[in-house]
Amino acid sequence: MNAQPMRARAEIDLAAYRSNIRALRARAPRSELMAVVKADAYGHGMLPCARAAREAGATWLGTATPEEALALRAAGDTGRVLCWLWTPGGPWREAVEADLDVSVSGLWALREAVAAARACGRTARVQLKIDTGLGRSGCQPHDWPELTTAARAAEAEGVIAVTGVWSHFACADEPGHPSIAAQQSVYREALAGAERAGLRPEVRHIANSAALLTLPESHYDLVRAGIATYGVSPSPEVGHPADFGLRGVMTLAARLAGVKRVPGGHGVSYGHRYTTPAETTLALVPVGYADGIPRHASGSGPVLVGGKWRTVAGRVAMDQFVVDLNGDHAEAGEEVVLFGPGDGGEPTAEDWAHAAGTIGYEIVTRIGARVPRVHRADGPA
Repeated sequence: MNAQPMRARAEIDLAAYRSNIRALRARAPRSELMAVVKADAYGHGMLPCARAAREAGATWLGTATPEEALALRAAGDTGRVLCWLWTPGGPWREAVEADLDVSVSGLWALREAVAAARACGRTARVQLKIDTGLGRSGCQPHDWPELTTAARAAEAEGVIAVTGVWSHFACADEPGHPSIAAQQSVYREALAGAERAGLRPEVRHIANSAALLTLPESHYDLVRAGIATYGVSPSPEVGHPADFGLRGVMTLAARLAGVKRVPGGHGVSYGHRYTTPAETTLALVPVGYADGIPRHASGSGPVLVGGKWRTVAGRVAMDQFVVDLNGDHAEAGEEVVLFGPGDGGEPTAEDWAHAAGTIGYEIVTRIGARVPRVHRADGPA
């Protein structure tokens, strides 16, 4: 029996994803590459993307939460995985038993990692994070000597192994921003301080996608590739994905739920923020902000219908929005492409980000669970 056509789908081109990872590896040939698969691989599906990343040569995977990292282990991944978003009382013991690398930004976290290691009789793999200026997680430089000294003592005891020293840029997506050089200076000082404390980490890393693409002096032993692996640019200032040999991985498409003729002066969607200027054809797209379509793109979000760009007419609703076809003909069930890699003339995630006043990260990551992910191993259908 044939499968029923989908209301909407997010098609994930794993061949493009693997190609992106290979292209990014080539930009940092002396460094290992971490494929960041947090937040369900930025909305693309964590487990299929994790497997594809390994196939393409990613020696590390990165997640925000330990629960994400433990899910990788439960699915059979046995390679190196770093998880960094910890809170007191988290699953430290489970992480140590699963041989995950855990990030430590302060003494409280170090104590929990040590306690977990002692409880299960294993050595905890610990990466120390220094706050070089982002102001989120990470140890402040004035507390760094105390943390590195304590970590070295625990390492000498055999309960932890310090496998990494790392940090994160605040403005690498704005090439030339003065904070970039300032953070690199603080990071170099932190590395020297860790060495003075007797630590010899396996990997040093500070480069995210933007720094990987634009800042080769930041590559060190490992680079962390997140949004770029999915073929989305970190920012317009960094450049277009195609400039770096990258291709968009997600294509979001739907099938028109209805097409009708309406007279001029007809209000469209809530609040009648759009009124038809003349007799025209309206098409109903059956996805809305409950599916991750940004309401902020009301009146501006682009789609491709019948080979032509159209714009959301009026407000994006919870489950649907309308486009004005300006009198052109279409049929219910016809495909509408919201975004994709752009090589078929369709809008991209960056186009939607511009329309919504946000970033490409948010566009792909927010696509909701009721939009099925269809993973294509060898390219688009």
